[in-house]
Amino acid sequence: MNMEMLALEILDNTVLKKTVLVFFCGFLFWKIVRYMCGLLKVDKEPVTILVTGAAGQIGYALVPMIARGMVLGPNQPVILHMLETEAGFEALKGVKMELIDAAFPLLKGVVITTDVVEACKDVNIAVMVAGIPRKEGMERKDVMSRNVSIYKAQASALEEHAAADCKVLVVANPANTNALILKEFAPSIPEKNITCLTRLDHNRALGQISEKLNVHVSDVKNVIIWGNHSSTQYPDVNHATVATSNGQKNVRELVSDDYWLNNEFITTVQQRGGAIIKARKLSSALSAASAACDHIHDWVVGTPKGTWVSMGVYSDGSYGIQPGLIYSFPVTCDKGEWSIVQGLKIDELSREKLDKTAQELIEEKALAYSCL
Repeated sequence: MNMEMLALEILDNTVLKKTVLVFFCGFLFWKIVRYMCGLLKVDKEPVTILVTGAAGQIGYALVPMIARGMVLGPNQPVILHMLETEAGFEALKGVKMELIDAAFPLLKGVVITTDVVEACKDVNIAVMVAGIPRKEGMERKDVMSRNVSIYKAQASALEEHAAADCKVLVVANPANTNALILKEFAPSIPEKNITCLTRLDHNRALGQISEKLNVHVSDVKNVIIWGNHSSTQYPDVNHATVATSNGQKNVRELVSDDYWLNNEFITTVQQRGGAIIKARKLSSALSAASAACDHIHDWVVGTPKGTWVSMGVYSDGSYGIQPGLIYSFPVTCDKGEWSIVQGLKIDELSREKLDKTAQELIEEKALAYSCL
């Protein structure tokens, strides 16, 4: 009996020792892994982002969003290059002071300048906010001529001094045609890297549908803005859906009011900018800045599976749109590249509206080229 008890005691001690050894080895392995991960950890290189017209309304709203990580995510450091005119430079100094005072952890540097060459040096992303909007009493050709001059100079600087893979977003109106001018004078920048902002209109369309159906805006997806960022744009809900407790449902089915969708909804989105000016006595800056962040974020990071967004991109002839225009299409994004969504059914009403906004862009292009 004593021998059996002794054997059991020895066995228990052996098991205990083995258990302790296993736990110790596991703990040691965990410590080694943590140590090796610490050695391998490398801070991300900052991405340099240019914002032109940075002291203006949109620029002032945009730069803190970039610095906070709304564009490239919460772990990506950035360096801001901000360009202004001589007249706006004092205000730009104040913007820089505020950025410093905000103590953004991701903001690794700020360059302010009136020199377009210095502003474009090594930039990875350029957000072109500066431009001459059409004001009362101005002829279209006068506005176009002044914008051609601005974008010709900025395009040349980007061509020579920006990073080779620089992505460009044109915000200033006429955004589509300003982007086209920029493309003409920066031929080494791939055409797929030059876009214009129609995400603001896209977001406005999402907002209108969410208000109409009393659902959260994040539950609405796949509206489309076709064409020009102007009053001829076509906000299209024919392929849009809403997430419900019974799965994805078509917007037209849920709204059940074709007259509203084909009339009031479209004009509300088309004329939303004017309505905001009437209410604020100023143009939409906050929503435009937020849309610019959304545009770049989805372009760089990617769109969720099954979701598309609207971007003004270089037409390849898709949906019968003349190649060579910067036209808003539904796109998906993956690994920094956008692709036009193909195969969507276009009904007769939509065809008419797609062609109407394309014709306006053809006319704008001709006017811009007459100013070169």
